[in-house]
Amino acid sequence: MSEATSIKVLIVDDSAVVRQTLSEILGSEKDIEIMGTASDPIIAAKKLEKEIPDVIILDIEMPRMDGLTFLKKLMQQFPIPVVICSSKAEEGSQNVLNALDYGAVEIIRKPQLGTKQFLTESRLRIADVVRAAHMAKTRKFKPKPEVSAKLTADAVLPLGKEHVRIETTELVVAVGASTGGTEALREVLEALPVDAPGMVVVQHMPEHFTAAFAKRLDSICSVGVKEAENNDSVLRGRVLIAPGNKHTLLKRSGARYYVEVKDGPLVCRHRPSVDVLFRSVARYAGKNAIGIIMTGMGDDGARGMLEMHQNGAYTIAQDEESCVVYGMPQEAVKRNAVDLILPLNRIAAEILKSDKRK
Repeated sequence: MSEATSIKVLIVDDSAVVRQTLSEILGSEKDIEIMGTASDPIIAAKKLEKEIPDVIILDIEMPRMDGLTFLKKLMQQFPIPVVICSSKAEEGSQNVLNALDYGAVEIIRKPQLGTKQFLTESRLRIADVVRAAHMAKTRKFKPKPEVSAKLTADAVLPLGKEHVRIETTELVVAVGASTGGTEALREVLEALPVDAPGMVVVQHMPEHFTAAFAKRLDSICSVGVKEAENNDSVLRGRVLIAPGNKHTLLKRSGARYYVEVKDGPLVCRHRPSVDVLFRSVARYAGKNAIGIIMTGMGDDGARGMLEMHQNGAYTIAQDEESCVVYGMPQEAVKRNAVDLILPLNRIAAEILKSDKRK
């Protein structure tokens, strides 16, 4: 591919090894070009004065200026798609989630030594994330207003969450999302009441970050949100987030729905895969399910949503205008797998409307 049509990438990381490894991985892709590297944001800023990349890969912990400060300045001045490159350290996951709030579009784990399969999958993930970031709609960073804690909600809400978890639910909501999905999911889940139908979510995200993502959502939503564990029940008022690097499937035993969390090969280039979840929902929940496919690149979830649709489930796709990347929903629409296309701000209301019809 010619230089004019390649995706130009700037890598900002204080580790020379990481810069070199990412350069080698991405430089081997025909449609990606390494515009340059920088060991800290100060050097990166000087490079940006001369040339603007299509995508920036950004570390968070760096000397002279940390990645979050640089990201906020960047998004306030001229938004560029930014991919956060982070270690798997649990303690750093909150900073990564903050970066997504500030406008970063994707997360990758820093490349590490491992088995041949691990290295192959890492290369695949890193290159795909850069391509997705290049397609993403960027947004300027605007500080979110601080919300004062309400004593009544703080006192009652945890009790309410626990109360609804003892009930089973016939209606199951299955959701799949990728690039842009963290913010999209937050908007949907924040709008749901404490007794909303049970939900299982696949959000493409590296392992060790999904637990922090679920914890953050749990702190701001009426519904309870947790990272899925094997044999967790799907209950009213509970949202289960598929753990990174594990497939999550819906199963049923009598009136009880639960999840199975397991290893397995990449499906549609992902683990967890939306297709894996949706196909299991088609099999075990059928017409008692709602399938929702949201923002993201690629076609993961499209085939599984078609199976859900064919088995009587009610299927919804996020519309193009509200998507950061209109890839996954578009593929589901192309396969005639979608009953309804909705803007992001109407999805939660549609879930509740469908629940009342049950």
